[in-house]
Amino acid sequence: MAKFELKLPKMGESVAEATITNWLKEVGDTIEEDEAVLEIATDKVDSEVPSEVEGTLVEMLFGPDDVVKVGQTIAIIETDGDAPAAAPTTSSADKEPASAQDAENRVTEAREAVVSQDFSSSDRFYSPLVKSIAKEENIGLEELESIQGTGKEARVTKKDILDFVENRGKTQTASQPVAANKASAEAKPAQPAAAPVSVNGEDEVIEMTRMGKMISHHMVNSVQTSAHVQSFIEVDVTKIWNWRKRVKDEFQRKEGEKITFTPIFMEAVAKAIKDFPMINIALDGDKIIKRKNINLGMAAALPNGDLIVPVIKNADRLNLVGMSKAVNDLAGRARNGKLKPDDTQGGTYTVTNVGTFGSIMGTPIINQPQVAILALGAIRKVPAVVETPDGDFIGIRYKMFLSHSYDHRVVNGALGGQFVQRVAQYLESFDDSRTV
Repeated sequence: MAKFELKLPKMGESVAEATITNWLKEVGDTIEEDEAVLEIATDKVDSEVPSEVEGTLVEMLFGPDDVVKVGQTIAIIETDGDAPAAAPTTSSADKEPASAQDAENRVTEAREAVVSQDFSSSDRFYSPLVKSIAKEENIGLEELESIQGTGKEARVTKKDILDFVENRGKTQTASQPVAANKASAEAKPAQPAAAPVSVNGEDEVIEMTRMGKMISHHMVNSVQTSAHVQSFIEVDVTKIWNWRKRVKDEFQRKEGEKITFTPIFMEAVAKAIKDFPMINIALDGDKIIKRKNINLGMAAALPNGDLIVPVIKNADRLNLVGMSKAVNDLAGRARNGKLKPDDTQGGTYTVTNVGTFGSIMGTPIINQPQVAILALGAIRKVPAVVETPDGDFIGIRYKMFLSHSYDHRVVNGALGGQFVQRVAQYLESFDDSRTV
């Protein structure tokens, strides 16, 4: 018998950890190769971890709600033959004992890691990056609490924790951060406590979903981080409405799927970003990161009411057919819970369609670390002044509002307004003679 270590697989460029949500197998269960063993969740998407081997599950190293780093051993599977080795061994005779001993050592390390990596008992907010650094540097909760934060509301930033790591072990550092943190807390006015909520016998108490909690924290963090400003513009999309109505049947016959308004809007947004690349940025401390790729996030509501933002990578390189297929694919997999972790990573600008539920405009919250987000309002049939060479007249037009939220720390009113104006110009000048 050999023991195989099931590790948390790499799930995307920026995904460093995941939360175990449910074990699909119990100790003693037989597992087929490629069969799902457990379910995990990152900050945006749920996924399954399959087994790379056939065997019997003999040990589960983590329980539900435990946070596990990519590459950590999460379970031990006993196989009939030699388990796949992580690295070549010098002797085949020593392979099985070494593998078993190595597995036992990793079990001990993994168990110890669970204790040292739990920051959930703290009332203080720490970003995923800060917690990740703390875990890598073996910084315990007590040490983390002692770091003086220089971010908004004394939050610990990446620079704060890296400075702490650099100065760690020096004699004076042990006492100074604690004293400085206490002095900062005394000088800072007390944060208003949340109003108590009374519950009577007829009320129903509903636990927030895991994703709901993450969205809540993400939204509050965004409002506290970015100086949100909005610009609004009304757009005449009559030509787009009539064009789609004319070609939708032909498109479905040729491509095997429907064409919606969303890919047309995404195409216009991608073009506008190329015209105004400083909207496609991120802010890291006092440094601006100008993104090379245009990766458009597409906010989508899930059947349970949660929100997810799959990303169309390199959206500026897609034609309308390619954009339609990307939109339909991501939207379909989002609704069916089939998104992969990498599908929600790397977004540089986000578009959300508030018009789906009849809203004509909105003030969307920026998806950090991006600096802007566009809300698409409902398309309405309205009376409007139509200008012609022979004079003006009142006609029935299809119109909608674009609501643009942007971070005033790095995007001023001129850039924010010009960008959404350019999107509107691309939509109103849509070529209704184009073919599919």
